[in-house]
Order: sequence, then structure tokens, then C-alpha cells
Amino acid sequence: MNAPEPVKIKPMESSASSTRREATRQKLYEAAVTLIAEQGFSATTVDEIAERAGVAKGTVYYNFASKSVLFEELLRHGVGLLTASLKQAADEAALEGGRQVDALDAMIRAGLLFIDRYPAFTQLYVAELWRTNRAWQSTLMVVRQQAVAVVEDVLRAGVRNGELSEEIDIPLTAAALVGMVLVAALDWQAFQPERSLDDVHAALSRLLQGRVSGGR
Repeated sequence: MNAPEPVKIKPMESSASSTRREATRQKLYEAAVTLIAEQGFSATTVDEIAERAGVAKGTVYYNFASKSVLFEELLRHGVGLLTASLKQAADEAALEGGRQVDALDAMIRAGLLFIDRYPAFTQLYVAELWRTNRAWQSTLMVVRQQAVAVVEDVLRAGVRNGELSEEIDIPLTAAALVGMVLVAALDWQAFQPERSLDDVHAALSRLLQGRVSGGR
């Protein structure tokens, strides 16, 4: 009877190695988003991404199978950060005992802060939402819904506790609020850069209070 083959255990990636890899991927994300915002996806090469990130070309392919995969993961990463910031803002508002409209207002500010920090990514994200011929379209729809779902949860809570009208179309209202923040922030940065974040937030907050909460 043949002896059983020894079980091969794949060594776990060390914490330091994992941290280095995440740092490398972050550099590649930043390089890709900047270049693609400047010259478009098709015109941007892997060589340029590697050069901008300060790494060898092979490092790009070690972390991502292709330029398309890199961009798809960039979208996942960026929208994931946005979703987490919206969720954190809503949770903090809840801990402070605020109303659901206060949570929505906190998410508007969190969205503006995110866009102010990552303007190039936001421009790419908004542009890609309107394209239908991309390999990553299905991924984009999934991550978009994750961000919108955070707003939907707050709207549902507001309807349940009687703070918001039961007539609210929750999916459409949530999408409209996210879209409002994205478009208003891009308009602010492109055409009204002299305005402060606080000023833009105050304007959107007044719109929220008057339209969603009915001025209550």
C-alpha cells in the first residue's frame, strides 16, 4: 500500500508582505486614475502606469492580470472607500442621536469630502457610469448599488419611524441623492472652485431639508 502523499500547506503571507503589496497596489491605483483622467483609458499604457507609480512593468502584471483588470479593481476600491465613508457618517449620526435626515446630511458631507480628496477618481467614475461597452460594466453596477444601498437603508429607517413620508420612492430618491452630490461636487470643482466645502455642503443641506424632509 502506497504511503499517502504529505499534505502541502501554502505558507501564509506575512503581515509585512501583505502591507507592502497593498502599498504597491495603492500606488498603481493612484498612477492609473491620474493617467486615465488625463488621457483616457485606451491611450494609457501599462508602461506609463508603471513609470508613474515608480515600479517595474512586471509589478503591474504581478498584481493585476491586465490593464482592464487594474481599472476594474480601481473602481471596486474607489467606490468601496466612498461606501465606507457614507456608512461611517450614517453610523456616527445615529450614535449622536440624530434624525435620519441628519444621517442623510452627514452622508452628503462625507460624499463631498471624498470627492474633494479623490477628484480624478470621481470624474472617471461618473464618466464610466454612462458607458455601456466596457468589460467592467457589470462590476460598476454592483459597486454603485452598494453605495446607493447605504442611503436606501437610512431612507427606509426614516419611513419606518414616521420621519419621512411613505410616498417616497426609496430606490430613486437614494440614487438621486448620490447623483446630486456627485454632480454638484464636480460642478463646484470645475466651475466654482472659490467656494468652500462648507458653503457647498450648506447649499445641498438646505435642498435636502426642504425637499426630502418637507422642511420639517
